[in-house]
Amino acid sequence: MKKFNMIDEEFICENCNKTVSKTNYTARDHCNYCLYSKHVDINPGDRLNNCKGLLKPIGIEKFKNTFKIIYKCEKCGMLHKNIMAKDDNFDLIIELSKVE
Repeated sequence: MKKFNMIDEEFICENCNKTVSKTNYTARDHCNYCLYSKHVDINPGDRLNNCKGLLKPIGIEKFKNTFKIIYKCEKCGMLHKNIMAKDDNFDLIIELSKVE
């Protein structure tokens, strides 16, 4: 079974209500303005998770030559990680790096 389904689509962020455009290089999985995501996948891009809660960014961790955003689902409490996008709000990334 395929573990990654490439979905790069425009959407309206349910946290900040801004229109989030496609990345045109990888799957868009979170808002580049407020960094929130949505708990929709079991495996990347499958849209099979029934939770549908908002994933709140709570921290950052170093990953290879970039960073991963650490999320906590506001509905079910599950922790999740997404690689940051090139156009993410870097001021918010810096703020998250100060969280302990």
